[in-house]
Amino acid sequence: MKKRVLVATGGGDCPGLNAVIRAIVKRASREHNWEILGSIDAFDGLLRDPMHLVELTPEKVAGIHVQGGTIIGTTNKGGPFAWPVKNTDGSWSTVDRSQDFMDRLRYQNIDAVINIGGDGSQRISQSLYEMGCPIIGVPKTIDNDLSHTDFTFGFQTAVDTATDAVDKLVTTAASHHRVLILEVMGRYAGWIALHASIAGGAEVCLIPEVPYDINKVMQALEQRIDNGKGFANIVIAEGAVPIAGSMSYSENDTPGAMKIRLGGAGMRLSQELKDAGCTIEIRETILGHLQRGGRPNAFDRILASQFGVKAFEMVLEQKWGHMVAYNHPNIVAVPIIDAIQEYNLVDTSSDLVNTARGMGISFGD
Repeated sequence: MKKRVLVATGGGDCPGLNAVIRAIVKRASREHNWEILGSIDAFDGLLRDPMHLVELTPEKVAGIHVQGGTIIGTTNKGGPFAWPVKNTDGSWSTVDRSQDFMDRLRYQNIDAVINIGGDGSQRISQSLYEMGCPIIGVPKTIDNDLSHTDFTFGFQTAVDTATDAVDKLVTTAASHHRVLILEVMGRYAGWIALHASIAGGAEVCLIPEVPYDINKVMQALEQRIDNGKGFANIVIAEGAVPIAGSMSYSENDTPGAMKIRLGGAGMRLSQELKDAGCTIEIRETILGHLQRGGRPNAFDRILASQFGVKAFEMVLEQKWGHMVAYNHPNIVAVPIIDAIQEYNLVDTSSDLVNTARGMGISFGD
């Protein structure tokens, strides 16, 4: 009987997911006694009745490394520990189905699980591992906020998209003599904003790690104008906060979903600038899910392929409870528990931040 690996892609989608799936399947095809199954929409595929699992063959994954998204779907709602259930009164609650999940793995004769996802998904991986699940993690997030890996796949493509947006906004800002604000993703980490600001040449970069003083932002804009430039570009991370302020977010009451949905930082900043006396016309752009979509760039295709091959080799080595990681120049295995202990945040004393400051980019501090 063939051994079976269950592959799931959970959380937000990002460029490179299909490249990981393809690499897992291609590496497994070199072994004669392994079969790869995909769980549709993260672990929901295993938990549904009837189950929704698909066999992933070399023919099925041929050429998918160039495609965005994931051919087996994803979700950031529910999961083994918070499965949404509709009550008789029409309200919703969640139940723990983790033991049912483990039972279904045994019923399907699944020997290993590869969970491709970000911080939330890897927290699920760790909890399942503690229940005895033979699980391997693969780090995926455009936010680049998982620790113990230099980069997560999807991040570099998101930076390309954000940088392209800055490039385009520079020309329209110059043409209309405006201040243009670009809000990018990243949750509690400012990696996308920082990289796009340096690559795109923004004048101001506001990130969660450096609470900003609106008066210092105004000073940066005024200096820009006094130097003869009648326009400016600001990149702000969705998790950026003013001094003595808080993140902009909305409450999310969807069963099984994250309770906080970040967004609105750009509009808040626009109003703060107007209240502080900014007389230049301001426009706001929220880049949103454009950062998640589209074809992965070459870097992310290569990194995702390395992660996929390494993940299957970790299955062969039975390195359960470990996550694939990129420690330049090597692809290594690290304990999942270490990767989720703390967020990978921008080090405000790093060379990258010093480079931005050296080029005159203001952080509003």
